[in-house]
Amino acid sequence: MPGYVLSCCSTVDIPRESLEKRGIEYVYFNYMLDGVPCKDDFGQTNSPSELYAKMLAGAEAKTSQVSTGDYVDHFEKLLSQGLDVLHITLSSGISGTYNSAVAAQGILAEKYPDRKLVVVDSLCASAGYGMFVDQLADLRDEGLGIDEVAAWAEEHKLELHHWFFSTDLTFFIRGGRISKAAGIMGGLLKICPIMDVEPDGSLAVKEKIRTKQRAIKRDLQLMEELAAGGLDYSGKVFISHSECPEDAQAVADEIEATFKHMNGKVRVSDIGATIGCHTGPGTVALFFWGKSRA
Repeated sequence: MPGYVLSCCSTVDIPRESLEKRGIEYVYFNYMLDGVPCKDDFGQTNSPSELYAKMLAGAEAKTSQVSTGDYVDHFEKLLSQGLDVLHITLSSGISGTYNSAVAAQGILAEKYPDRKLVVVDSLCASAGYGMFVDQLADLRDEGLGIDEVAAWAEEHKLELHHWFFSTDLTFFIRGGRISKAAGIMGGLLKICPIMDVEPDGSLAVKEKIRTKQRAIKRDLQLMEELAAGGLDYSGKVFISHSECPEDAQAVADEIEATFKHMNGKVRVSDIGATIGCHTGPGTVALFFWGKSRA
């Protein structure tokens, strides 16, 4: 076994059991729901259904990143066991958590001079972040060392594509990402914004598609255009969703029918509280490997 551990945050939006089965350590993000502090803890505090029901009923949801102190505690628990740590953070384009992790790294460097603590900004979000960490775990399991895995992560992280569409614009309007007037018109016209994660790790609206069915079709077109190998794509595919499992499964079914050589079945999971507080219900996110986003 390698003398290092792979670590991430709970915002990977894949099941906690998947992380624990692979020996991946994690630290929780936080959020406030009507002023009550909560952990983004894979739905233990509030299941996705409970969270969105409260938000739709008017509860105010605010997210907060992992603090430097939380990171110090998390990293020290591992370093004190004589382990080196490779930590992958949520994209710096949507969270300041990378800076918190780097600050903790500096604090602990003097206390553990013989240990190695490496922090990588994933520039990924939701289950795209989870898929990235999953790939690094594959490399670790193949026997690559901490420096080799970190170097691979830096070189290839922009090859992971993120494509989102949403059928409910309520919380995009509430959060100021879409104007109220545009949101009302979009609802009347059944507009489903198509979004991606940009090279700087931020989320951007790329297209405005009318109807959910066309948005699903556009997802497939984008994957055919951008996935490594096109229709011969042989990598993994992850999908995450916010309280719309039927829509997520519809995308998964189309992908499995279209891409015959992909690695296994599409993995479908819930969007966690941190991302979900901003999207609300009705968002489907598709992730696959392809040409660099740079």
